[in-house]
Amino acid sequence: MTAAERVWATLAPELATDAVEALGPTEADAFLARVEVALEDVHGPLALLYGNGDDASVADLLDRALRIVLAAAAARPEELRRLDRRREIDPGWFQRPRMQGYVCYVDRFCGTLQQLPGRLDYLGELGTTYLHLMPLLQPRPGENDGGYAVMDYRAVDPRLGTMDDLEDVARALHDRGMSLCIDLVLNHTAREHRWAQGWLAGAPEFAGFYTAFPDREMPDAYDATIPEVFPDRAPGSFTWVPEACGGAGGWVWTTFWPYQWDLDYTNPAVPLAMLGEITWLANRGVDVFRMDAVPFMWKRLGTTCQNQPEGHLVLQLLHALTRIAAPGVVFKAEAIVSPEDLVPYLGGHDRYRPECELAYHNQLMVMLWSSLATRDATLAAHALGRMPQIPAPTSWVTYVRGHDDIGWAVSDTDAGATGVSGFGHRRFLNDFYSGRFPQSFARGALFQENEVTGDARISGSAASLCGIEEALETGDGAALERGIRRLVLLYSVIYSFGGIPLLYMGDELALRNDTGYLADPARAPDNRWMHRPPMDWAAADRRSDPATLEGRVFRWLQRLGEARRALPALAAGGECHVIDVGSAAVLGWRRRHPRTGTFVGVANVSPAAQLVDADTVTGFGTFSPVLASDGTPELRADRLLLPGLAFAWFAEP
Repeated sequence: MTAAERVWATLAPELATDAVEALGPTEADAFLARVEVALEDVHGPLALLYGNGDDASVADLLDRALRIVLAAAAARPEELRRLDRRREIDPGWFQRPRMQGYVCYVDRFCGTLQQLPGRLDYLGELGTTYLHLMPLLQPRPGENDGGYAVMDYRAVDPRLGTMDDLEDVARALHDRGMSLCIDLVLNHTAREHRWAQGWLAGAPEFAGFYTAFPDREMPDAYDATIPEVFPDRAPGSFTWVPEACGGAGGWVWTTFWPYQWDLDYTNPAVPLAMLGEITWLANRGVDVFRMDAVPFMWKRLGTTCQNQPEGHLVLQLLHALTRIAAPGVVFKAEAIVSPEDLVPYLGGHDRYRPECELAYHNQLMVMLWSSLATRDATLAAHALGRMPQIPAPTSWVTYVRGHDDIGWAVSDTDAGATGVSGFGHRRFLNDFYSGRFPQSFARGALFQENEVTGDARISGSAASLCGIEEALETGDGAALERGIRRLVLLYSVIYSFGGIPLLYMGDELALRNDTGYLADPARAPDNRWMHRPPMDWAAADRRSDPATLEGRVFRWLQRLGEARRALPALAAGGECHVIDVGSAAVLGWRRRHPRTGTFVGVANVSPAAQLVDADTVTGFGTFSPVLASDGTPELRADRLLLPGLAFAWFAEP
């Protein structure tokens, strides 16, 4: 027997009896089967992280963990159990081509949670089946990092409604075949959270939940190798808290802002406490958890304190336990890191370990913007081409941009391989998208500029970064056409590259930068609010008029979704490979699902027309055109003519 089996043999009899009492014989049998399937994924991390070679300690932790998930399973509503059963039969439910996401802030989209069900018809027009509601759990009062400083995981921001309202939203979504995704911050809580306040007060049940040092020796040692997240407003990774260390004062670990205190996952009570919050929220109807800030969960002296192996084990543990209680729930990793560090969050280690089913394809997003600025796809083809394939049970989440700033994750290795300087290219992208570069079409702004290092990130809505805002202000019709084509081109790639495409609120209407945030003292210092505009429902009313900007963009997003849903090759379970189509300005990619034919997509990032290899793109004429920005590309001998800023999809019948 393995160590896990030996421990399970001692726990199983009593747990089985309790499971039957709590769930009934049929549900108990299913629950125990899930425990056995997940046993190695639960026992292994517990033993490696907290066991210290002591089987008795591991057995105690395993028993405590299984008691938490048994209680959650017993409390799970019947309608969610039925959904679990469907998803256990169809474990790839989230990989289907019909899966298409929409991302929004509740207040900026519709006002409150109570008002949200009344807007689902609008989302249905876009083909939405996955709704990601940006931070809505109760934040601390005042400054709260856009809602990511959570003081209560079991309450909703009162400005948005109540937890009952959120449950009603989940039911309304499920009735329409839509899934609910919310943010769950794993790395830290607000200092006002009851765990933090209990720890500060010396309550035994919260001992070791956070980290504090009495002097600067250890903070200075850690800070020597940790990159600063907000160097201008929150330098360093520690904050002096006079009440810490029994009232003597101490330096509390705060990777992000001084009011966000990092949890200490070296204490096994922390992941078990977080497990309780996750399963409680799952029982409210949450289908997908966006696991925020997961790269920062484990600290090691002498490193960046990101992407540590133990952090992956914590995720593996939480994932396995959650799915015992709620097998219909999936995890999405918010890990904006290098490609080498990113794939492991999908379980892509030397040996596959289930961790998260979904992760953001940050590299694709960055490379698309880079290609538009340079009018060249060479760097994108190289960087995307060398990324490892992800495990078959997982999927990318693809996106043009999100609520956050854009950090230029262009590695020196990739840049050097294509003959450019990594530092120089990152500086160019900041200059270009902030409008500093001559003849730039973009209207973005620098975020967190570090004048010492030259580092910065970019804020700005997708439409404004694509040149639509500038074109409208100058009245340049040709520039407006190019801006629209850029926006549609970007979405044509993320709808067909593989995974779940996410549409950020307002992009379907080409909403531009919003300066209204400057009138709000709480938001004014953070220019990321410029690309988080309130929904313009007057603009949305023009979505059916093809003569309007909104109508043109909205219809293109509809067409992309309709074509995607009809293409089994775009199911997320297949592999995606970048291909050389004979033009440096054209990005080409090929997908093939194990049970379907081949799909090929091409995107011309240059405003000039390009000729591409017809045989490569069309499979020697065997792939049929499915959708293209300008109709079926013209064939010229053995080449296809792709107009400027055009895309085309081909698929094997």
